[in-house]
Amino acid sequence: MPWMIIAAISTADHFIKTNPRNAHVDYAYYLKGLITFNDDLGWLGRFTGQDLSERDPKAAKDAFESFKIVAERFPNSKYAPDSLDRMRYIVNSLAEADVIVARFYYQRGAYLAAANRAQLVIRDYDRAPAVEEALYLLTKSYEKLGMTDLSNDAARVFKLNFPDSQMMLTGQRVQKERRWWQIWNK
Repeated sequence: MPWMIIAAISTADHFIKTNPRNAHVDYAYYLKGLITFNDDLGWLGRFTGQDLSERDPKAAKDAFESFKIVAERFPNSKYAPDSLDRMRYIVNSLAEADVIVARFYYQRGAYLAAANRAQLVIRDYDRAPAVEEALYLLTKSYEKLGMTDLSNDAARVFKLNFPDSQMMLTGQRVQKERRWWQIWNK
């Protein structure tokens, strides 16, 4: 983490600690969230439009906690609506990151690991768009493991929650628009 980011976080933390009742402490929490939200993109990450789900989740989780404080402790703050939007984005990105890992396990034949990671997405991020693919991976992983009852249950839940999904029929996930630098990825 570059020294400027560390200094900025330290300054925000110092302000919060020494001025907990200040009228602008909501901004300090918001600023701390922004600092960690944008942590370590670097010029190449900004240039390529790197997705948050493709990065180490620690900074995203730290940013989420700061935004959560703004949203919960200062619901009337002018920073609360943006904090809520950023929290949703972070949750969706963290869910997508776990689905990427589950997909990796599945493609390598580690079906139990894929099922476990898919269950984590379903449990922890139940409203995220990535749940659709997590349920699909869970169904297929159970199928590969020979766990027919669990596979059928997961398929039933999938169909109830995503009745118009083409994923179960075609086996193809909905592709995000690829950026120019992702042409070599599957």
